[in-house]
Amino acid sequence: MMNQEGVRVETTGGVVRGIRVDGVRTWRGIPFGYAERWKAPRPVRWQGEWPAEKYGNVAPQTAYNWKDEVIGDEDCLNLDIVRPDTDATLPVVVFLHGGGFFAGASHTAVLRGHNFAKELDVVYVALNFRLGTLGYVDMSSLDVSDAASCEPNPATRDQLLALKWVQENIARFGGDPDNVVLMGESAGGTSAAVLMTIPAAQSLFHRVILQSAPVMSVHTNAQSNLWARKLTQYSGLVPRTTSIAELRALPFADVVRAGQQMLWRGGGLREMNMAFGIAIDGELLCDHPLGIFERAEHQRIPLLIGTNNDELSAAQILFLSKSSRIRAARTMLRAHDPALAEQIEAAYGDIGRRGVFAQMLADAVFWAQSIRLAELHQAAGAPVWMYRFDYAPAMLRRLGVGAMHSMELSALFGDAKSSKASFVLGEEMAVVSEYMQRAWKSFIWGSDPGWQPYTSESRATQVFEREMRLEEDPRAEFRQVWEKFDMRGWDGDESSVAMPRPGR
Repeated sequence: MMNQEGVRVETTGGVVRGIRVDGVRTWRGIPFGYAERWKAPRPVRWQGEWPAEKYGNVAPQTAYNWKDEVIGDEDCLNLDIVRPDTDATLPVVVFLHGGGFFAGASHTAVLRGHNFAKELDVVYVALNFRLGTLGYVDMSSLDVSDAASCEPNPATRDQLLALKWVQENIARFGGDPDNVVLMGESAGGTSAAVLMTIPAAQSLFHRVILQSAPVMSVHTNAQSNLWARKLTQYSGLVPRTTSIAELRALPFADVVRAGQQMLWRGGGLREMNMAFGIAIDGELLCDHPLGIFERAEHQRIPLLIGTNNDELSAAQILFLSKSSRIRAARTMLRAHDPALAEQIEAAYGDIGRRGVFAQMLADAVFWAQSIRLAELHQAAGAPVWMYRFDYAPAMLRRLGVGAMHSMELSALFGDAKSSKASFVLGEEMAVVSEYMQRAWKSFIWGSDPGWQPYTSESRATQVFEREMRLEEDPRAEFRQVWEKFDMRGWDGDESSVAMPRPGR
């Protein structure tokens, strides 16, 4: 029940008091659970009134400053709610942030959702969940006596608990528990796609929006074991003789730093073998999501999915020489599907050229995987709409950079001033923002987003640019060459992942 000027709400955990600001009611940092390290979360209760005026702890992560500072706290399971300052019952959007599974938060400036909630007329819920070494490494896969005490997928369990909290409580905030839209971007998009395949998530949400979701980053059993052992080594311990108890005794900041060393120095990124990912554990997630989609055993609910046209255009500066770019592209392709690697390379031509290299990389990581999901979803008889975000301001285009990864968030959340890149977004962003918000609102409210569905006949794709347009089967020749590419995970040699440097 909501009372006392509409900001005091009684939840299953206790009473929370929010605030009114910017024409919205908002409750910040509401605890929905608590978890010990690498264990499943459990609900929390508190006595008295929880002051939900300040944002909660973020998950532990490095601040990327010269001090090698780690910010956040292990007690980080909290959520933020924003709604228009009305008493209407509204659809609910639960947002999962991106950040490569190792960074990010519910309340980074562009994601706070004040404008989003008002323009789309929704109850917006943004989650904080465990990240990196504490959320996305399956320590249960270690061959040690107490490994069974670990939850293989801590972060996914966090997200499930939060979705259950939303079902139980959101009506008290004026949200409709029968119209919950799960929305995720980048790593958050992968999480949302995985949740579509998990039986425990059935009926917790009713529509899904996936923005730039790299589902190939899910960890196979071999990957889970590899990265659990590597984390132990980067923490200064020996996998065969250590214990989970010893790893739990380490300060969380040390474990996070070890994970960052493992991520950037381990070399897994060269083969799209991410150090952090959701684990196929045989219990919560029984198979690769693409396999579950192929068998139509996922939630066949309305899906809005898409990518940005130049997701990784900044990758042009990653390698100085043409030969190094060619080697990097070939290494990545062969680590996933050596049989088709040459065919993919032939389709793109000179993959040593900066622009071609960046495009192929973006297609591999984001576009081709999203196309695969859309194809499988519509083949299962479920409605799906595809989009592509093409807008980039003139300043970026002059620099050879287009619609980069996550740039659509500034348009969608409609508050360009909150973005650190606001000075380069351009005046036309407001036009693109209006189109996107109108489409997302229509979809969230239970209709189509305003263009025809994606089918095997038309493959209709709405392009968001200065002037909107609908394309049928865009870049068909590249779509076709990726159709049979193996996207079910890294299949490389673990010797490609470096040991920690002496003295680490």
